[in-house]
Amino acid sequence: MRNLLLVSGTRPEIIKLAPLYHALRARPDTRVQWLHTGQHGDMADQILACFDIQPDIKLARRGSTLAEFSIGCRAQLEQVMQTPWSLAIVQGDTESAFLGALSAFYHHVPVAHVEAGLRTYNPERPFPEEILRQMIGRIARFHFPPTERAREALLKENIADKLITLTGNTVVDAQNWVINNRGIGRKIEGRGHLLVTTHRRENWGHDINEICYAIATIAQRHPDLQVVFPVHLNPVVQQPVHAILDHVPNVKLINPLDYLEMQQALADAWLVLTDSGGLQEEAPTFGVPVLVLREETERPEALEAGCARLVGTRRDKVIETVEALWQDTAAWQAMARAGNPFGDGKACERIIATLERDLA
Repeated sequence: MRNLLLVSGTRPEIIKLAPLYHALRARPDTRVQWLHTGQHGDMADQILACFDIQPDIKLARRGSTLAEFSIGCRAQLEQVMQTPWSLAIVQGDTESAFLGALSAFYHHVPVAHVEAGLRTYNPERPFPEEILRQMIGRIARFHFPPTERAREALLKENIADKLITLTGNTVVDAQNWVINNRGIGRKIEGRGHLLVTTHRRENWGHDINEICYAIATIAQRHPDLQVVFPVHLNPVVQQPVHAILDHVPNVKLINPLDYLEMQQALADAWLVLTDSGGLQEEAPTFGVPVLVLREETERPEALEAGCARLVGTRRDKVIETVEALWQDTAAWQAMARAGNPFGDGKACERIIATLERDLA
Protein backbone atom coordinates (compact mmCIF):
# COMPACT_ATOMS: atom_id res chain seq x y z
CA MET A 1 0.00 0.00 0.00
CA ARG A 2 2.88 2.33 -0.82
CA ASN A 3 1.64 4.49 -3.69
CA LEU A 4 -2.08 4.68 -4.40
CA LEU A 5 -3.85 6.75 -7.07
CA LEU A 6 -7.45 7.71 -6.36
CA VAL A 7 -9.39 8.93 -9.43
CA SER A 8 -12.50 11.14 -9.30
CA GLY A 9 -14.31 13.29 -11.82
CA THR A 10 -17.85 13.94 -10.59
CA ARG A 11 -19.59 15.02 -7.39
CA PRO A 12 -20.88 11.55 -6.44
CA GLU A 13 -17.43 10.04 -6.88
CA ILE A 14 -15.89 12.63 -4.59
CA ILE A 15 -18.50 12.06 -1.90
CA LYS A 16 -18.07 8.29 -1.93
CA LEU A 17 -14.27 8.33 -2.13
CA ALA A 18 -13.70 11.11 0.42
CA PRO A 19 -14.02 8.97 3.58
CA LEU A 20 -11.77 6.31 2.04
CA TYR A 21 -9.18 8.97 1.17
CA HIS A 22 -9.12 10.28 4.73
CA ALA A 23 -8.85 6.76 6.14
CA LEU A 24 -5.95 5.93 3.82
CA ARG A 25 -4.15 9.18 4.58
CA ALA A 26 -4.26 8.36 8.26
CA ARG A 27 -2.03 5.35 7.61
CA PRO A 28 1.70 6.08 8.01
CA ASP A 29 2.66 3.37 5.49
CA THR A 30 0.47 4.70 2.67
CA ARG A 31 0.96 7.49 0.14
CA VAL A 32 -2.32 8.30 -1.59
CA GLN A 33 -2.65 10.85 -4.39
CA TRP A 34 -6.06 12.28 -5.36
CA LEU A 35 -6.52 12.90 -9.09
CA HIS A 36 -9.47 14.94 -10.33
CA THR A 37 -10.28 14.67 -14.04
CA GLY A 38 -12.34 17.85 -14.28
CA GLN A 39 -15.46 16.08 -15.57
CA HIS A 40 -17.42 18.21 -13.11
CA GLY A 41 -15.97 21.69 -12.55
CA ASP A 42 -17.21 24.21 -9.98
CA MET A 43 -19.72 21.75 -8.53
CA ALA A 44 -16.91 19.30 -7.85
CA ASP A 45 -14.76 22.00 -6.25
CA GLN A 46 -17.52 22.64 -3.70
CA ILE A 47 -17.58 18.98 -2.70
CA LEU A 48 -13.81 18.74 -2.47
CA ALA A 49 -13.77 21.75 -0.15
CA CYS A 50 -16.58 20.27 1.95
CA PHE A 51 -14.41 17.24 2.69
CA ASP A 52 -11.18 19.25 3.16
CA ILE A 53 -9.60 17.73 0.05
CA GLN A 54 -7.06 19.41 -2.22
CA PRO A 55 -6.42 17.24 -5.30
CA ASP A 56 -2.78 16.39 -5.84
CA ILE A 57 -3.33 16.14 -9.60
CA LYS A 58 -5.91 18.16 -11.54
CA LEU A 59 -6.45 17.46 -15.22
CA ALA A 60 -7.65 20.16 -17.59
CA ARG A 61 -11.10 19.54 -19.06
CA ARG A 62 -10.87 19.64 -22.85
CA GLY A 63 -13.95 20.05 -25.02
CA SER A 64 -17.62 20.29 -24.17
CA THR A 65 -18.94 16.93 -25.36
CA LEU A 66 -18.42 13.61 -23.60
CA ALA A 67 -16.33 12.37 -26.54
CA GLU A 68 -14.06 15.43 -26.44
CA PHE A 69 -13.70 15.14 -22.68
CA SER A 70 -12.81 11.45 -22.99
CA ILE A 71 -10.09 12.04 -25.57
CA GLY A 72 -8.48 14.82 -23.55
CA CYS A 73 -8.75 12.97 -20.26
CA ARG A 74 -7.30 9.76 -21.66
CA ALA A 75 -4.27 11.59 -23.08
CA GLN A 76 -3.53 13.29 -19.77
CA LEU A 77 -3.99 10.07 -17.80
CA GLU A 78 -1.37 8.46 -20.00
CA GLN A 79 1.19 10.89 -18.61
CA VAL A 80 0.03 10.32 -15.03
CA MET A 81 0.47 6.58 -15.44
CA GLN A 82 4.21 6.97 -15.97
CA THR A 83 4.43 6.96 -12.16
CA PRO A 84 4.83 3.43 -10.71
CA TRP A 85 1.48 3.21 -8.89
CA SER A 86 0.72 0.29 -6.59
CA LEU A 87 -3.03 0.59 -7.17
CA ALA A 88 -5.63 2.77 -8.88
CA ILE A 89 -8.93 3.26 -7.06
CA VAL A 90 -12.08 4.23 -8.98
CA GLN A 91 -15.68 4.53 -7.88
CA GLY A 92 -18.98 3.85 -9.61
CA ASP A 93 -19.79 4.18 -13.27
CA THR A 94 -18.73 7.52 -14.73
CA GLU A 95 -16.59 8.24 -17.76
CA SER A 96 -13.82 9.33 -15.38
CA ALA A 97 -13.98 6.04 -13.48
CA PHE A 98 -13.83 4.03 -16.70
CA LEU A 99 -10.95 6.04 -18.15
CA GLY A 100 -9.03 5.80 -14.88
CA ALA A 101 -9.49 2.04 -14.80
CA LEU A 102 -8.62 1.60 -18.48
CA SER A 103 -5.47 3.72 -18.23
CA ALA A 104 -4.33 1.78 -15.18
CA PHE A 105 -4.98 -1.52 -16.94
CA TYR A 106 -2.86 -0.50 -19.93
CA HIS A 107 0.01 0.11 -17.53
CA HIS A 108 -0.46 -3.12 -15.55
CA VAL A 109 -1.61 -1.23 -12.46
CA PRO A 110 -4.22 -3.18 -10.46
CA VAL A 111 -7.61 -1.50 -10.16
CA ALA A 112 -9.91 -1.37 -7.14
CA HIS A 113 -13.57 -0.71 -7.96
CA VAL A 114 -15.57 0.88 -5.15
CA GLU A 115 -19.36 0.36 -5.48
CA ALA A 116 -18.98 -2.53 -7.89
CA GLY A 117 -21.75 -4.79 -9.16
CA LEU A 118 -24.66 -2.38 -9.65
CA ARG A 119 -26.70 -3.57 -12.63
CA THR A 120 -29.95 -2.95 -14.49
CA TYR A 121 -28.82 -4.96 -17.56
CA ASN A 122 -30.51 -2.32 -19.70
CA PRO A 123 -27.79 -0.56 -21.76
CA GLU A 124 -30.00 2.51 -22.20
CA ARG A 125 -30.98 3.00 -18.57
CA PRO A 126 -28.90 4.50 -17.09
CA PHE A 127 -26.98 5.60 -20.18
CA PRO A 128 -24.00 5.35 -20.51
CA GLU A 129 -23.37 4.28 -16.92
CA GLU A 130 -24.70 0.74 -17.21
CA ILE A 131 -22.12 -0.26 -19.82
CA LEU A 132 -19.29 1.71 -18.21
CA ARG A 133 -19.64 -0.10 -14.89
CA GLN A 134 -19.80 -3.47 -16.62
CA MET A 135 -16.57 -2.68 -18.49
CA ILE A 136 -14.85 -1.56 -15.27
CA GLY A 137 -15.91 -4.91 -13.85
CA ARG A 138 -13.88 -6.70 -16.53
CA ILE A 139 -10.79 -4.61 -15.71
CA ALA A 140 -10.81 -4.49 -11.91
CA ARG A 141 -8.78 -6.76 -9.66
CA PHE A 142 -10.51 -5.71 -6.42
CA HIS A 143 -14.31 -5.55 -6.43
CA PHE A 144 -16.08 -3.82 -3.53
CA PRO A 145 -19.85 -4.29 -3.92
CA PRO A 146 -22.04 -2.35 -1.50
CA THR A 147 -24.76 -4.99 -1.12
CA GLU A 148 -25.28 -8.74 -1.34
CA ARG A 149 -27.29 -8.29 -4.53
CA ALA A 150 -24.37 -6.47 -6.15
CA ARG A 151 -22.02 -9.21 -5.00
CA GLU A 152 -24.26 -11.85 -6.56
CA ALA A 153 -24.28 -9.93 -9.85
CA LEU A 154 -20.48 -10.05 -9.95
CA LEU A 155 -20.44 -13.78 -9.20
CA LYS A 156 -22.89 -14.39 -12.05
CA GLU A 157 -20.47 -12.56 -14.34
CA ASN A 158 -17.75 -15.05 -13.39
CA ILE A 159 -15.80 -12.73 -11.12
CA ALA A 160 -13.93 -14.97 -8.70
CA ASP A 161 -15.30 -14.91 -5.18
CA LYS A 162 -11.82 -14.29 -3.75
CA LEU A 163 -11.66 -10.98 -5.65
CA ILE A 164 -14.93 -9.70 -4.14
CA THR A 165 -15.38 -8.08 -0.72
CA LEU A 166 -18.86 -7.07 0.43
CA THR A 167 -18.36 -3.70 2.11
CA GLY A 168 -21.54 -1.67 2.33
CA ASN A 169 -21.66 1.69 0.61
CA THR A 170 -19.11 4.36 1.43
CA VAL A 171 -21.87 6.95 1.01
CA VAL A 172 -22.94 6.14 4.58
CA ASP A 173 -19.35 6.60 5.76
CA ALA A 174 -19.42 10.03 4.06
CA GLN A 175 -22.68 10.95 5.76
CA ASN A 176 -21.28 9.97 9.14
CA TRP A 177 -18.25 12.17 8.42
CA VAL A 178 -20.36 15.27 7.78
CA ILE A 179 -22.73 14.53 10.66
CA ASN A 180 -19.74 14.38 12.98
CA ASN A 181 -17.62 17.13 11.38
CA ARG A 182 -20.17 19.55 9.91
CA GLY A 183 -23.12 19.39 12.33
CA ILE A 184 -25.71 17.99 9.91
CA GLY A 185 -29.00 16.92 11.54
CA ARG A 186 -32.73 17.74 11.62
CA LYS A 187 -33.29 21.39 12.46
CA ILE A 188 -37.01 21.92 11.83
CA GLU A 189 -40.18 20.87 13.63
CA GLY A 190 -43.22 19.23 12.12
CA ARG A 191 -43.74 17.31 8.90
CA GLY A 192 -40.90 18.83 6.87
CA HIS A 193 -40.73 19.62 3.18
CA LEU A 194 -41.07 17.63 -0.02
CA LEU A 195 -37.64 17.47 -1.68
CA VAL A 196 -37.57 16.96 -5.46
CA THR A 197 -34.69 16.38 -7.87
CA THR A 198 -34.55 15.17 -11.47
CA HIS A 199 -31.68 15.17 -13.95
CA ARG A 200 -31.33 11.84 -15.79
CA ARG A 201 -31.11 11.82 -19.56
CA GLU A 202 -33.80 9.17 -19.89
CA ASN A 203 -36.26 11.55 -18.21
CA TRP A 204 -35.56 14.53 -20.47
CA GLY A 205 -38.52 15.79 -22.48
CA HIS A 206 -41.98 14.37 -21.84
CA ASP A 207 -41.08 12.65 -18.56
CA ILE A 208 -39.78 15.84 -16.91
CA ASN A 209 -43.00 17.58 -17.95
CA GLU A 210 -45.04 14.82 -16.32
CA ILE A 211 -43.02 15.08 -13.10
CA CYS A 212 -43.47 18.84 -12.98
CA TYR A 213 -47.21 18.69 -13.58
CA ALA A 214 -47.47 16.13 -10.77
CA ILE A 215 -45.55 18.43 -8.43
CA ALA A 216 -47.77 21.36 -9.37
CA THR A 217 -50.91 19.37 -8.56
CA ILE A 218 -49.55 18.12 -5.23
CA ALA A 219 -48.45 21.62 -4.21
CA GLN A 220 -51.80 23.15 -5.14
CA ARG A 221 -53.71 20.52 -3.18
CA HIS A 222 -51.52 21.07 -0.11
CA PRO A 223 -50.66 24.77 0.13
CA ASP A 224 -49.12 24.21 3.58
CA LEU A 225 -46.58 21.77 2.11
CA GLN A 226 -43.29 23.43 1.15
CA VAL A 227 -41.75 21.90 -1.98
CA VAL A 228 -37.98 22.37 -2.33
CA PHE A 229 -36.73 21.72 -5.87
CA PRO A 230 -33.02 22.23 -6.60
CA VAL A 231 -33.04 22.53 -10.40
CA HIS A 232 -30.20 21.05 -12.43
CA LEU A 233 -28.34 23.69 -14.44
CA ASN A 234 -28.80 21.92 -17.79
CA PRO A 235 -31.19 24.02 -19.94
CA VAL A 236 -33.00 20.82 -20.94
CA VAL A 237 -34.09 20.57 -17.30
CA GLN A 238 -34.31 24.26 -16.42
CA GLN A 239 -36.75 25.22 -19.19
CA PRO A 240 -39.66 22.84 -18.45
CA VAL A 241 -39.26 23.07 -14.67
CA HIS A 242 -39.50 26.86 -14.62
CA ALA A 243 -42.21 26.96 -17.30
CA ILE A 244 -44.50 24.67 -15.31
CA LEU A 245 -43.64 25.48 -11.68
CA ASP A 246 -42.57 29.11 -11.54
CA HIS A 247 -46.09 30.29 -10.73
CA VAL A 248 -46.78 27.80 -7.89
CA PRO A 249 -46.29 29.77 -4.64
CA ASN A 250 -45.25 26.93 -2.33
CA VAL A 251 -42.75 25.44 -4.80
CA LYS A 252 -39.28 26.82 -4.18
CA LEU A 253 -37.09 26.47 -7.27
CA ILE A 254 -33.45 26.92 -6.30
CA ASN A 255 -29.99 26.39 -7.73
CA PRO A 256 -28.36 23.00 -7.16
CA LEU A 257 -27.37 22.47 -3.55
CA ASP A 258 -23.86 21.69 -2.49
CA TYR A 259 -23.32 18.48 -0.59
CA LEU A 260 -23.75 19.88 2.90
CA GLU A 261 -26.86 21.81 1.89
CA MET A 262 -28.34 18.67 0.32
CA GLN A 263 -27.62 16.60 3.41
CA GLN A 264 -29.37 19.22 5.54
CA ALA A 265 -32.29 19.30 3.08
CA LEU A 266 -32.57 15.52 3.41
CA ALA A 267 -32.45 15.69 7.20
CA ASP A 268 -35.33 18.20 7.19
CA ALA A 269 -37.47 16.44 4.55
CA TRP A 270 -40.79 14.63 4.89
CA LEU A 271 -40.46 12.83 1.56
CA VAL A 272 -38.03 12.72 -1.38
CA LEU A 273 -38.98 12.43 -5.06
CA THR A 274 -35.90 11.80 -7.18
CA ASP A 275 -34.27 10.00 -10.08
CA SER A 276 -30.89 10.27 -8.34
CA GLY A 277 -29.16 7.07 -7.34
CA GLY A 278 -27.23 8.83 -4.61
CA LEU A 279 -30.31 10.18 -2.86
CA GLN A 280 -31.84 6.70 -2.82
CA GLU A 281 -28.84 5.66 -0.75
CA GLU A 282 -28.62 8.76 1.44
CA ALA A 283 -32.21 9.54 2.44
CA PRO A 284 -32.69 6.35 4.52
CA THR A 285 -29.86 7.46 6.83
CA PHE A 286 -32.17 10.27 7.98
CA GLY A 287 -35.33 8.12 7.97
CA VAL A 288 -36.84 9.88 4.93
CA PRO A 289 -38.92 7.78 2.48
CA VAL A 290 -38.00 7.96 -1.22
CA LEU A 291 -40.17 7.78 -4.34
CA VAL A 292 -37.98 6.90 -7.32
CA LEU A 293 -38.88 8.75 -10.53
CA ARG A 294 -37.67 5.97 -12.82
CA GLU A 295 -38.97 2.79 -14.41
CA GLU A 296 -36.15 0.71 -12.91
CA THR A 297 -33.38 1.14 -10.40
CA GLU A 298 -29.98 -0.49 -9.92
CA ARG A 299 -30.58 -0.07 -6.19
CA PRO A 300 -33.45 -2.54 -5.65
CA GLU A 301 -32.27 -3.08 -2.07
CA ALA A 302 -34.09 0.14 -1.14
CA LEU A 303 -37.32 -1.24 -2.59
CA GLU A 304 -36.87 -4.57 -0.84
CA ALA A 305 -36.08 -2.91 2.48
CA GLY A 306 -39.20 -0.77 2.18
CA CYS A 307 -37.52 2.64 2.42
CA ALA A 308 -38.21 3.44 -1.26
CA ARG A 309 -40.86 2.85 -3.90
CA LEU A 310 -40.55 2.88 -7.68
CA VAL A 311 -43.19 5.22 -9.12
CA GLY A 312 -41.92 6.16 -12.59
CA THR A 313 -42.77 9.51 -14.13
CA ARG A 314 -46.49 9.32 -14.98
CA ARG A 315 -48.16 12.20 -13.20
CA ASP A 316 -51.16 10.21 -12.01
CA LYS A 317 -48.95 7.55 -10.38
CA VAL A 318 -46.72 10.15 -8.71
CA ILE A 319 -49.72 12.11 -7.39
CA GLU A 320 -51.51 8.97 -6.19
CA THR A 321 -48.47 7.69 -4.26
CA VAL A 322 -47.69 11.01 -2.59
CA GLU A 323 -51.36 11.44 -1.61
CA ALA A 324 -51.45 7.94 -0.13
CA LEU A 325 -48.44 8.65 2.09
CA TRP A 326 -49.90 12.03 3.07
CA GLN A 327 -53.09 10.35 4.27
CA ASP A 328 -51.62 7.11 5.68
CA THR A 329 -49.23 8.01 8.49
CA ALA A 330 -48.60 4.35 9.31
CA ALA A 331 -47.46 3.62 5.76
CA TRP A 332 -45.13 6.63 5.84
CA GLN A 333 -43.71 5.59 9.22
CA ALA A 334 -43.06 2.05 7.96
CA MET A 335 -40.92 3.48 5.15
CA ALA A 336 -39.20 5.95 7.46
CA ARG A 337 -38.25 3.25 9.97
CA ALA A 338 -37.01 0.72 7.41
CA GLY A 339 -33.37 1.69 7.96
CA ASN A 340 -30.58 2.06 5.43
CA PRO A 341 -29.91 -1.19 3.53
CA PHE A 342 -26.80 0.22 1.86
CA GLY A 343 -24.35 0.33 4.71
CA ASP A 344 -23.39 0.68 8.35
CA GLY A 345 -20.65 3.29 8.02
CA LYS A 346 -17.79 0.75 8.08
CA ALA A 347 -17.26 0.25 4.34
CA CYS A 348 -13.89 1.99 4.33
CA GLU A 349 -12.61 -0.25 7.13
CA ARG A 350 -13.47 -3.34 5.06
CA ILE A 351 -11.92 -1.94 1.88
CA ILE A 352 -8.65 -1.09 3.63
CA ALA A 353 -8.49 -4.49 5.37
CA THR A 354 -8.77 -6.24 1.99
CA LEU A 355 -6.18 -4.04 0.31
CA GLU A 356 -3.80 -4.38 3.25
CA ARG A 357 -4.01 -8.16 3.06
CA ASP A 358 -3.93 -8.69 -0.70
CA LEU A 359 -1.58 -5.92 -1.82
CA ALA A 360 0.98 -7.08 0.72
